[in-house]
Amino acid sequence: MPYIYGLIGFPLSHSFSPAYFRKKLAEQHTDAVYETFPLASIDLFLKLLAEQPQICGLNVTIPYKESIIPFLHEIDSVAHNVGAVNCINLKDGIRKGYNTDVIGFEQSLIPLLESQHMQALILGTGGSSKAVAYVLKQLGIPFQKVSREADGTSLTYDALSVDMIARHTLIINTTPLGMYPGIDSAPPIPYEAITTQHLLYDLIYNPEETKFLAEGKKYGAAIKNGFEMLQLQAEAAWDIWTSGTVPE
Repeated sequence: MPYIYGLIGFPLSHSFSPAYFRKKLAEQHTDAVYETFPLASIDLFLKLLAEQPQICGLNVTIPYKESIIPFLHEIDSVAHNVGAVNCINLKDGIRKGYNTDVIGFEQSLIPLLESQHMQALILGTGGSSKAVAYVLKQLGIPFQKVSREADGTSLTYDALSVDMIARHTLIINTTPLGMYPGIDSAPPIPYEAITTQHLLYDLIYNPEETKFLAEGKKYGAAIKNGFEMLQLQAEAAWDIWTSGTVPE
């Protein structure tokens, strides 16, 4: 039986990973396959592994980047500090979790940073936002999280003033707002306060230019979508699966 790599999450109708990894496996001339496993509940995870014992590597996407952790034997130090896992290596009966979103985001963000990008807003509080927050901490960039509901660590969108947008010149969208097919939606921030000093980064890659990015570009901001981050995190996952080590 061939090795199986795959993706768990729900839903999985417009995911990046299947086409990317199937192309990579074809280039490797291997009989390994990449499958999607839409799990309506994370409680179905162990049942999946029992039914598919050939699985040796998994990507994890929303909404399970956090809830997958109790089902793992180990997580590496970065994933532990982030509090989210998006990559699992299965070897010798051990399920070990990693966070390659950190690698992808950091490597794609650093070349874009300029001296004025001293404070950031992170839009959203899900698993991906935790990887973003971890990277900003490592880079020494103070940040404020924003969500629909205040929880003691985040502001609500209603609390965002024009002055706050002006002061936070790095704004990262980690929400699904604007993702295909809901391309007409965008985080409700005061875009009129955005200037040429801003960098807007959207973890979404489909569409290539979300409404969030289009609004930023309209006011002269630098913009970046999530495609390169996805490529980089995917390559890091591949390295983990094939070598068992985290890439530097």
